[in-house]
Amino acid sequence: MPTISRKGQLMPESPIRKLVPYAENAKLRGVDVIHLNIGQPDIKTPKQALDAVKNNTIEVLAYSMTEGSETYRKKISSYYKNLKINVSHHNILVTTGGSEALSFTMGTIADAQDEIIIPEPFYANYNGFATAMGLKVIPVLSRIEDNFSLPPIAEFEKLISKKTRAILICNPGNPTGYLYTKEEIHKLAQLVKKYNLFLVADEVYREFTYDGKEHYSILREDGLEEHAIVVDSVSKRYSMCGARIGCLVSKNKEVMKTALKFAQARLSPPTYAQIASEAALDTPQEYFEEVIEEYVERRNLLIEELNKIEGVIVAKPHGAFYCIAQLPIANADHFAQWLLEDYELEGETVMVAPAAGFYATDGMGENQIRIAYVLKKERLIKAVQILKEALKTYLAL
Repeated sequence: MPTISRKGQLMPESPIRKLVPYAENAKLRGVDVIHLNIGQPDIKTPKQALDAVKNNTIEVLAYSMTEGSETYRKKISSYYKNLKINVSHHNILVTTGGSEALSFTMGTIADAQDEIIIPEPFYANYNGFATAMGLKVIPVLSRIEDNFSLPPIAEFEKLISKKTRAILICNPGNPTGYLYTKEEIHKLAQLVKKYNLFLVADEVYREFTYDGKEHYSILREDGLEEHAIVVDSVSKRYSMCGARIGCLVSKNKEVMKTALKFAQARLSPPTYAQIASEAALDTPQEYFEEVIEEYVERRNLLIEELNKIEGVIVAKPHGAFYCIAQLPIANADHFAQWLLEDYELEGETVMVAPAAGFYATDGMGENQIRIAYVLKKERLIKAVQILKEALKTYLAL
């Protein structure tokens, strides 16, 4: 029998999706599953984006330019300029989702066995992209006790080796919701310049910041032009996860030239999705104000209700729409599966994402879960009520 590649064997399972079969079985039994496990917003996609596709008169659905349509990239450039980020359309490569931008970035800046330092917990697919490219993730631990703030720079510095190519952050963070301060970004900028590394920032949740705090992009740092690479996406910003449109942004000409070669191998990003994404850039500011207000209310409600559960510790997010909760249990993987296989309250149960899959260090996050607060407030209240009663039953087993 032919054998599977070593790389394929090492590819990690998604901590978000691996429990799907258990959820589907629960639904077949008639149990209503409340999904706290996946960041699929229930916010409506802007009408402008949907109408741009519905009303289009294309007769031949042709390839677009490999780097994305020029009109779209110019419009993205204007969007960034409004955020005090000065980039031209030549600094932008449109990709099939932020995922492809991450893959292109890793392929561009690192070779097999090279290393990328990432604060953990981090978006689980970073592990997958790194494995697919043959790279090694070097984790630096951020702690729930510190609200998952940036670890001390000395912790990064002692991990830097001859194989280190970059530091990668998610800002605001998935799965923690942590929003890096301008001072923290500046410290990372100084470090990558000192050791001649790249600083990669996944900024797909840029719009979702709370409590009067402002997102600060690495592209605004002076002197970081050759080091900074930003990964972006329309998925969460405009509730357009299914469009699969993202982009890679950098002023480093060699980075852009090399990433374009990776892009040429997949020909072009999808045409209709670019049309929708270009139209989405006309979304009025009121849309975001309403969305952010809704997420703040959801966050406050969720954190308040979780804090009422004995033994639960939860970090307060200042961005994105996720939080990490530490539960009074030993194994969140087992608990999450048990919720779907063996527990229900009045015909309902919850699906959560075990947080161990968001860590690269073995043994970390085993008693933690990630919760996405992308549901209506009444559903969140019900979900936390189920979680509270489920913990009582589970701990009594």
